[in-house]
Amino acid sequence: MQAARPPPSGGSPSAASSDTAAATADSSGASGSAEPEWGPPPPPLGRRHSNKRFTGLKLFGRRKAIAKSSLQHMVAQPSPALAMRSDSERQIRSTVDWSEAAVYGEHIWFETNVSGDFCYVGEQNCMAKLLQKPLSRRKCAACKIVVHTPCIEQLEKINFRCKPSFRESGSRNIREPIVVRHHWVHRRRQEGKCRQCGKGFQQKFAFHSKEIVAISCSWCKQAYHSKVSCFMLQHIEEPCSLGAHAAVVVPPTWILRVRRPQNPLKSSKKKKRTSFKRKSSKKGAEEGRWKPFVIKPMPAPLMKPLLVFVNPKSGGNQGAKIIQSFMWYLNPRQVFDLSQGGPKEALELYRKVHNLRILACGGDGTVGWILSILDHLRINPPPPVAILPLGTGNDLARTLNWGGGYTDEPLSKILSHVEDGNIVQLDRWNLHVEPNPDTNPEEKDEAAADKLPLDVFNNYFSLGFDARVTLEFHESREANPEKFNSRFRNKMFYAGTAFSDFLTGSSKDLAKHVRLVCDGIDLTSKIQDLKPQCLVFLNIPRYCAGTMPWGNPGEHHDFEPQRHDDGCIEVIGFTMTSLAALQVGGHGERLCQCRQVVLTTSKAIPMQVDGEPCKLAASCIHISLRNQANMLQKTKRRNSMPLLNDQQPVPERLRIRVSRISMRDYEALNYDKEKLKEASVPLGIIVVPGDSDLELCRTQIEKLQEEGDGAKPKTVSFQKLSPKWCFLDSTTADRFYRIDRAQEHLNYVTEISQDELYVLDPELVVTQTVSTSPAMPDLVDSSATPPGHHFAFPSCSSSPPSSPAPSAEPEHCLPLKDDLLIEAAKSGNFSKFQELHQAGRDLMVRDSSGQTVLHHAVKSGSKDIVKYIIENAPSEILDATEEENGETSLHQAAALRQRTICHYIVEAGASLMKTDLQGDTPKHRAEKANDPDLAAYLENRQHYQMIQREDQETAV
Repeated sequence: MQAARPPPSGGSPSAASSDTAAATADSSGASGSAEPEWGPPPPPLGRRHSNKRFTGLKLFGRRKAIAKSSLQHMVAQPSPALAMRSDSERQIRSTVDWSEAAVYGEHIWFETNVSGDFCYVGEQNCMAKLLQKPLSRRKCAACKIVVHTPCIEQLEKINFRCKPSFRESGSRNIREPIVVRHHWVHRRRQEGKCRQCGKGFQQKFAFHSKEIVAISCSWCKQAYHSKVSCFMLQHIEEPCSLGAHAAVVVPPTWILRVRRPQNPLKSSKKKKRTSFKRKSSKKGAEEGRWKPFVIKPMPAPLMKPLLVFVNPKSGGNQGAKIIQSFMWYLNPRQVFDLSQGGPKEALELYRKVHNLRILACGGDGTVGWILSILDHLRINPPPPVAILPLGTGNDLARTLNWGGGYTDEPLSKILSHVEDGNIVQLDRWNLHVEPNPDTNPEEKDEAAADKLPLDVFNNYFSLGFDARVTLEFHESREANPEKFNSRFRNKMFYAGTAFSDFLTGSSKDLAKHVRLVCDGIDLTSKIQDLKPQCLVFLNIPRYCAGTMPWGNPGEHHDFEPQRHDDGCIEVIGFTMTSLAALQVGGHGERLCQCRQVVLTTSKAIPMQVDGEPCKLAASCIHISLRNQANMLQKTKRRNSMPLLNDQQPVPERLRIRVSRISMRDYEALNYDKEKLKEASVPLGIIVVPGDSDLELCRTQIEKLQEEGDGAKPKTVSFQKLSPKWCFLDSTTADRFYRIDRAQEHLNYVTEISQDELYVLDPELVVTQTVSTSPAMPDLVDSSATPPGHHFAFPSCSSSPPSSPAPSAEPEHCLPLKDDLLIEAAKSGNFSKFQELHQAGRDLMVRDSSGQTVLHHAVKSGSKDIVKYIIENAPSEILDATEEENGETSLHQAAALRQRTICHYIVEAGASLMKTDLQGDTPKHRAEKANDPDLAAYLENRQHYQMIQREDQETAV
């Protein structure tokens, strides 16, 4: 059997790459016959497209030995002048091109600071090597190759292209099958195991190696060793399955580019006409109907094609990173940035796709926007919508089991949940507003609006106290936008406004100006007796970032449990007392469940519709059911479905060991699963049914803790789990992931563990060494453990910057003492500090307690010195810990509530998951310092940092 030969070591990946989209048949025929990416070649577009067919590995298979052959003249030679060309001349794209001029196989570039010295074009063609200076880098979102910005032209010259996202239209035999070919790319780093031999892609000094260790497909993610015994020639032309998420991927064969209709030659001669009106209007209509791309889906009853809409402004700009990640897993033409024109055009384009599903990445407002466009387009049946919650609030996402916010769950698992999700209905309600005819026109408030900001709501409609606070915030932000450019200030303003409104009692007379009729029953007298300061018309069980104001009626036979698909709306009144109790599990005053509401107000009152506030003039508001939207609810699922002929029965009972991991170990060793397992400490063994979910496992673990209360608490093993512990998913190939506690009922124990169940304890107190003995708690005794059996965290390891930072620093790695520099940092004398450093003093100096100059600069509060250290010292100083408490400089800045300094250190790249010896992260230190706004900022940046770390698998 023939096999592909491995590329030369240190050679150019571009010249040896196995990317099917990377090479094209040269007019000289040196590459042999060219095969397209799928099926027979598309028809040529004049001469333009005839040279752009994709040849698989054939050309690269011949180029890999170019250095030893007579074909060296075929390799594009770099020119220094190319580096001087501007980005605008290269037209580097960072978004998908939907115009008629879209380039076949075009990369989608974004800026990156990914580690590694090697550019994908290889040393022979690399402009950075040629110019001998550092250059900016860019990474392709769809195939994850990394090149220097000036080297992008070198990719174009050797015709290395991205995985194609569409095909050309044209006449072809309809009986010919259209298949997708693999898109092979060389990798210097690769997770997982070779599909041929089953061995891992392990290598020494992987981050500094020039060796190409793997060949992987950007579509299906299959990977092989880059050697003759693993990667066979037959893989080049075989059809691609599109991988684990094939059911939701839109194949590029479905997306056709069509050319603008041309007039026949015989009609080119103009004829005289007396009127041009009719013909010009017809031409204009044709022009308006024509689109450069059309979707022609193939019959596939088992497929559930997915459209992803991402709001990049949601969740502290998490969205921008998520767009890039989804382009890797899916076809880039099924991922849409809502800031580039909204969802309407995409939904129109895909409206005829059978079994279409939608994933809305953003807040509840983003979901409402998409549902409104679906209403407008009248797509039948309407595609169901799943939610990836970004930002805060997300009450609809919580209701449908998607959680209150995105943490660090792999996007691959989210795609699986979207594929497996159950379709449920969501009631949607009309709001019809008419002026109140009984009010005196002279008493009208000029600042009041005549209509609500939205005429439909999905979550809730409210008036009174909560709407007043939201309205004041919006009005102040519109008047002074420069004062509301920080989450700190926004939250402080909300808190201050709410407190002021509470003291003044500005909503206490709400009952005097409201008349309420529900299903024909007048409830006005009940309102006046209750004297609520807030009225809420609730469609879903969740409100105000996860609270449940309807509660569980239980013994109250007058009311039913709340549902989002029963055609009923819940009416709830809140006094200030019940609003306060809401945050600790209380509920409001249940007024009724009804299908029609008539609400009449006699003066202007603040109101809000799904978070959009306004002050509405005296009005008569009719609330009625509009329709039901299809939504996707996250459900329990199995990791992998066994083949029908090889089904494995679920065992009746599972005996499984539970081990705990500290936050310190989790952030330091997250991408080294084996070391993280070694650093875990056994807690005990639980016995549960084979089909148990994590909720049941939690109860068993807590019982295990109660039974161990009498044990000696000398070691980590005997410390009781803190209230904030959570489960870890240990089954993914690259790292461990946390499971949201609110979603434990959706995960089976067999889905997240194999032979051991791991839990993360963020408040676990550890010393600088942690026992790694696999013994059970009754056998663990730290005093008896020999010194050689402890796992220590080195500080000056050779791990790359993209790896999680180490946790502790042995003294030999950093210089120990330089009193003058430390004293300048302590006193905050910036000019003296700068002078000493320029005279040759080392910024990595430590004092006798292990504190760096950055620790001392933080304590002195000198922003100038902190900024200077960050700009001039090695990045290791950001996560350096002192010896007494294991605190980084960020821990100390958070404890001292130094917001600006925290911002400097975080933006420089300090780890936000690092814990001190008390198990506290910087966020916890801010909470203990009674600075909730700083804690919220640190938590937000921690989530963003986790998303960035997911993008580690193919750094080049």
